[in-house]
Amino acid sequence: MLPVAELVGSVQHYQNGADTALIERAYTYSEWAHREQTRRSGDPYFVHPAAVAEILAGLKLDTASVCAGLLHDVVEDTLATTEDIKREFGPEIAQLVDGVTKLSKINFTSKEDRQAESFRKMVVAMAEDIRVLIIKLCDRLDNMRTLEHMKPESRERISRETMEIYAPLAGRLGINKIKSELEDLAFMHLDGDAFRDISSKLTKSKIERERYIEGVCRTLLSRLAESGFAADVSGRAKHAFSICRKMKERESEFEQIHDLIAFRVIVETVADCYATLGVVHSRWTPIPGRFKDYIALPKPNRYQSLHTTVIGPGRQRIEIQIRTHEMHRVAEHGVAAHWQYKERISGGISPEDAKKFTWLREIADYQSELKDPAEFLESVKLDLFPDEVYVFTPKGDVRVFPRGSTPIDFAYSIHSEIGHRCSGARANGQIVPLRYKLHSGDLIEVMTSPSQTPSKDWLDFVVTSRGRNRIRQFLRSEDRQKSLNLGRELLETEMHAAGMSINKFLKQDAAVRRAVEKHRVGTKDELLLAIGFGKLQAQDVARTIRADGSTPSDRPPPSLKPGPIESLVRRVRRREAGIRVSGIDDVLVRYAKCCNPLPGDPVIGFITRGRGVTVHRRECQKAFDTDPERRIDVSWDSKSKINRPVQLKVNTTNEPGILATVSQTFSQHKINISEANCRASDDGRACNVFTFPCTDLGQLRTIMKALGRIHGVVTVDRV
Repeated sequence: MLPVAELVGSVQHYQNGADTALIERAYTYSEWAHREQTRRSGDPYFVHPAAVAEILAGLKLDTASVCAGLLHDVVEDTLATTEDIKREFGPEIAQLVDGVTKLSKINFTSKEDRQAESFRKMVVAMAEDIRVLIIKLCDRLDNMRTLEHMKPESRERISRETMEIYAPLAGRLGINKIKSELEDLAFMHLDGDAFRDISSKLTKSKIERERYIEGVCRTLLSRLAESGFAADVSGRAKHAFSICRKMKERESEFEQIHDLIAFRVIVETVADCYATLGVVHSRWTPIPGRFKDYIALPKPNRYQSLHTTVIGPGRQRIEIQIRTHEMHRVAEHGVAAHWQYKERISGGISPEDAKKFTWLREIADYQSELKDPAEFLESVKLDLFPDEVYVFTPKGDVRVFPRGSTPIDFAYSIHSEIGHRCSGARANGQIVPLRYKLHSGDLIEVMTSPSQTPSKDWLDFVVTSRGRNRIRQFLRSEDRQKSLNLGRELLETEMHAAGMSINKFLKQDAAVRRAVEKHRVGTKDELLLAIGFGKLQAQDVARTIRADGSTPSDRPPPSLKPGPIESLVRRVRRREAGIRVSGIDDVLVRYAKCCNPLPGDPVIGFITRGRGVTVHRRECQKAFDTDPERRIDVSWDSKSKINRPVQLKVNTTNEPGILATVSQTFSQHKINISEANCRASDDGRACNVFTFPCTDLGQLRTIMKALGRIHGVVTVDRV
């Protein structure tokens, strides 16, 4: 455990005039508050907040952040309150502790919408003071370092949450040290076999690799010295998860990944960076298309460097990053490197730097536009995984988009109406289709038409969350009007058959109010919408209105026939469907082919007209394209035993016996392959798609892990 004197000394080293007495008080207070608590490992609990404060000091954060790191669990885990922290340490530290406490309560993998709703509120808080997020990242890093003491199911949940949310957040903040470590730690617990395999191979080649790194560094230093440049040169192997990601992207094995080593050259000035690039390219042959200039076009998180990949000694591919000392500080510490200790603007960041993190404020802005919390969380995840392209407007302004973006994404970034009316585009003066993928350096012009409106097909290729959300909103407003009209028509038909007038009913406020209250909706429009969407039956509403007696009737009503929604009920027995819909056992259920849900998958239902309830996996992109008002809660029936067809794509090397070994692995797990599609390619690979019945998600994960351990299997993916 870090002694208080070392922590204080660490802060004093980078912050002159730090309030050391405040840090000492926070240290003592936290140690006393947690005095009777222990961690799962058996260590005193205070070891954890002390470690978080140490990580924060390593990032050179201000005194308030270090104190909040020491106190971040006090309110959640002890009898102390936020008011106690405010009284003892002031409003700034209390606000940071309160923000981290709220963020700690969020389970990002929960099926419940309230968790996504909590995340929505916390994003707003993070946008106001980004230090809350940095403290939480440090908290998560220390927890991941000691995760082995948790139960297996907790390890998997926390690791998946780390990989999907916290590591990308660290990357977006530019804190690459934390991002890389979080990825490796999560990878170790999510796929231990693959992690150990890559780590073992890295260890075996360590001596040879270090000798190679030393030789390249010596050559680079010598060449740069001859040209009159003072430089620091270092090399390192890429971390395990980044290697695994390369193997999957290239569908290659470890031995075929040649650019495992990255070199870093740190020089004095920007001019030296470009001159150094010339020295490197004169010594080794650059690989076309592998040069990136992040100095002229910095990443949104302020990262700057020149990246080039060359054919180095021994014909090996090596990546070389060239940057200044200031750029290196930003690359390692990200937003934390921009901290201004004297200014308290935008949560401690100068206005100039705050502008560079507008993506977080844009995420916060979504909370006022998206009513559905799960959809909001999906939008956030889209924003956390950008691989940027840089394009120009006709005026010469640079705009940054995620890789794969289209002219429609570009149009929506300018204005919603331009996006809605986008009928075509030009890239570099040439007309391109709306599905055209933007490339860095493109000059994009948007063509509009008053008659153009968004199409549902746009959702198949629009990438940015802003564009997707605007298209969904437009389509839903149209669908809402259609459903409103349909609801009115259905109710009018039923009321007419019962001898009543819908026009007279809608003019009687008291009668409308009673019908609305009876069916638990807010307004008459919502009543008609519920009928149009299929949530209410027009027959039931007509019965309610007639029973109320306030709407005159000229003749007794005929017997009302069962409505379309009644056809949902008692059509499929629970044992056959395996799904409970809002507590009802017997419902007509269809499983979406786009995502093919399995028992154990988090699922959501969508009411379709006349075809029952369609069940999607919660993370399915198509599920978010549906109207939130037609979504309903569904769950797997634990008493039901069903087999669902599943497809796995297994990429292997094309060698004798590999297919037999894969088939044998299925047999060993008592799984019968119902269909196999195997295709060899010219590059020595084979792509095999297997279809088989599966009982639940646990069985699927077991067979995927078993297949992944086979020698010659490159990737295993659920289709």
